[in-house]
Amino acid sequence: MVTLVVGDEELLAERAVGAVVAAAKARDAGAEVHDLVGSKVETGELTRLTSPSLFGDTSVVVIRSAQDLSKDVIAEVVGYAKDPADDTVLVLVHPGGVKGKALIDGIKKTRADVVTVTKLTKPAERLEFIRGEIRRAGRTITGDAAQALLDAVGNDLRELAAACGQLAFDTEGKSIDLDAVSRYHKGRAEVSGFTVADAAVEGRLADALEQLRWALSTGVASVLLVSALARSLRSLAKVGGAGRNVQPAQLGMAPWQINNAKRQLRGWGPEGLSAALRAVAIADEQVKGGGADPAYALEHAVQTIVASRNGR
Repeated sequence: MVTLVVGDEELLAERAVGAVVAAAKARDAGAEVHDLVGSKVETGELTRLTSPSLFGDTSVVVIRSAQDLSKDVIAEVVGYAKDPADDTVLVLVHPGGVKGKALIDGIKKTRADVVTVTKLTKPAERLEFIRGEIRRAGRTITGDAAQALLDAVGNDLRELAAACGQLAFDTEGKSIDLDAVSRYHKGRAEVSGFTVADAAVEGRLADALEQLRWALSTGVASVLLVSALARSLRSLAKVGGAGRNVQPAQLGMAPWQINNAKRQLRGWGPEGLSAALRAVAIADEQVKGGGADPAYALEHAVQTIVASRNGR
């Protein structure tokens, strides 16, 4: 079985890959998963990984950033896709575009499954995404509530997915209405979690605490604030650990996000980032029921982030 996931919507691409891997593990609990990056795959490696197992176990090979495969490896992959092994699942993840297009063209000529996950650029598409997320949780949402949620949270699918999941978990009844969204996200449009996160990672403690307190006072959910802090720090770690010539698609980030992270990285070192991430992990546990005071947990996390900024 061969699946090609094409598109630059990171969340949907991850879900598509996860669905294929989960299906393989459902068929064979002992399936071994090999998660590879295109630029690191050498000629002959796919042949080795897809060779029949002595024990008959299923092998799952995931190749991310497949646009970075060399010409020789692309030829090997396309050749394999024409006659794939019965006990192997191959998943190729390509962001689309010109680079590595020979792989897309070659795979599409085989019997491989092709999953397209392009960016959701239209408001109607994002509203349908929200409705779909709520349905996944076994709930429904009214049209005005979906629009209010989109207005409050913004266009980022990860943020929207997190907000939908939290709403479905924290509210009662079959349908989520406008009142529920308003109660949960009041003030979100004015102060977002990323406003707080930007101030914290840039070392502006007074601004970060002021924005945090305002966000909490206007009803922004603690879990969304923790999520924003974690995501900003992970972006710094991802960009900081990447090579100078890394492409945005390889990091699953937009160019402006990478440029913003590079600017915010000044003053940060590996030890400081590790300490900050640990503080956010503790805050995440506390705001989800592990602590008595979510506001205190968030303030402590922000203070630790700022204090860790000059850590080497």
